[in-house]
Amino acid sequence: MSLTISSPAFADNCQIPAIYTCDGRNISPPLQWTGVPSGAKSLVLIIDDPDAPDPAAPKRIWVHWILYNIPSSVSILPEGIAPHALPAGTMEGRNDGKETSYGGPCPPIGCHRYFHKLYALDVILPDLRQPTKQVLLQAMDGHILAHAETIGLYHRPHKPS
Repeated sequence: MSLTISSPAFADNCQIPAIYTCDGRNISPPLQWTGVPSGAKSLVLIIDDPDAPDPAAPKRIWVHWILYNIPSSVSILPEGIAPHALPAGTMEGRNDGKETSYGGPCPPIGCHRYFHKLYALDVILPDLRQPTKQVLLQAMDGHILAHAETIGLYHRPHKPS
């Protein structure tokens, strides 16, 4: 069985409900996974948007949330999980909003893709002191046993001026 990640709130390559965005409550969506390899010691979650700022002319990948050292025995993150309620041992990285918490979709233009990436590692990483995605990826190098992803889409509704 291979590693899979999904959300009961949206199907793969379908619209993310507004509640999980800046147009709603900006809370993290519920996520669940299966197929964690038996040799996994920890999991990493990275949510990012490769379409920033404009899907027609992307210039950067915007990181929305980073969690690492999620215990390999965990298989779900509930909706709107608060930092103090994260599974024991889980650490947060710094997103591109310069925060360690979830920052939901808030695209300035167009329909963006939000990649929810889950990695199973053969190690528990040291405290990386709120790493950026790049620092975390370097620490993960050579330790990835499996990878899975699901993509959510979001296009902001037009509001009359």
